Amino acid sequence: MDSFNATVEERFILVGFSDWPQLELILFVFISIVYSITLFGNTTIIALSRMDLRLHTPMYFFLSHLSFLDLCLTTSPVPQLLINLHGLDRTISYGGCVAQLFICLALGSTECVLLVVMAFDRYAAVCRPLHYTTIMHPVLCQALAIVSWVGGFLNSLIQTGLMMTIPLCGRRLNHFFCEMPVFLKLACKDTGDTEAKMFVVRAIILVFPATLILASYGHIARAVLKVKSMAGRRKAFGTCGSHLLVVSLFYGSAIYTYLEPKSTYSESKGKFVALFYIIVTPMLNPLIYTLRNKDVKGALWKVLGRGTDQE
Repeated sequence: MDSFNATVEERFILVGFSDWPQLELILFVFISIVYSITLFGNTTIIALSRMDLRLHTPMYFFLSHLSFLDLCLTTSPVPQLLINLHGLDRTISYGGCVAQLFICLALGSTECVLLVVMAFDRYAAVCRPLHYTTIMHPVLCQALAIVSWVGGFLNSLIQTGLMMTIPLCGRRLNHFFCEMPVFLKLACKDTGDTEAKMFVVRAIILVFPATLILASYGHIARAVLKVKSMAGRRKAFGTCGSHLLVVSLFYGSAIYTYLEPKSTYSESKGKFVALFYIIVTPMLNPLIYTLRNKDVKGALWKVLGRGTDQE
C-alpha cells in the first residue's frame, strides 16, 4: 500500500488502449490528425482575434482565451498518448502523473468558469444591448478572465491535494492519462470522507456554472422571442447557438466523467468519453465558431486575401 505522493522515481503503467490492439494504429492516425487540426484551428482563432480590429470585442477576447485553454488541455495528454499507442513507452513517473493530473484539472476547471463568463457576455449583449459597452468594459473583461484562471487552478489545487492523501494499491492505471476517477479506483481502503469532499468540489465547479449558464440562456431566449424582426432573431440565435453547442459538448462529457459514482464508473467507457472532451471537443470549438460566425469567416478571408495580394 502506497500513498499517492510516492517517490518520483516510481512509475505508473498507463494501460491506454492496449486491451484493443487492433484499434491502436487507427487511433494513432485519428488522434494525430485531430490534434493537428486542433493546433491549427485554435491558433488561427487566437491570431485572428489579435489581427482583425472587428474582433477586438469582449466575445472574441474570451474566445481567444477558450482557444488557448483548448490548446493547452489537449496538449497535456496527447503526446504521451501517441507514445503509448506506438508502444514505445507505457509508463509515466509519479511526478509526471501528479503534474498531468493537476494541469488537466486546472485547465478543465478554468474552462468551466470561462464558459459562464462567455454566457454572461452573451446575456449582456442580447438582454442589455444599450448598456453592453458599459457593462463589458475592458477592465471587467480582464478581471473576469483572471477570475476564470485563478478559480480553475485553485479548484485543481484542492482536488489534487485531497487526492494525494488517498493510499493507493497498484501501479496499473486503466487509462491513457492520469485522470481522477481512475485513481479513485486504486484506493486501498475506504476513503469515503475524502471522496465526499472531492465530489463536492467537483459538483461546485460543474453543476453551479452549468446552472448559471442555463439561467443566462433562459433570459436570452425570452429576450430573443420578443424581437419582431426574423433577421434579428436569427442573428441572436446564431451568435448564441455556437456557444450553447460548445457548452453542451464540454459539460455533457465532463459531468458524465466526474460526477458518476466510483462504484458505477466504467474505465473502458471513461477512456472513450475522455477522448471526446480532451481531444475531439478542442478540435470542434474553432470549427463551430468559424462555420457559424460571419465575423470570424470575414476576418479569415480578409487575412487570406491580404496574403494573396502580397504574392
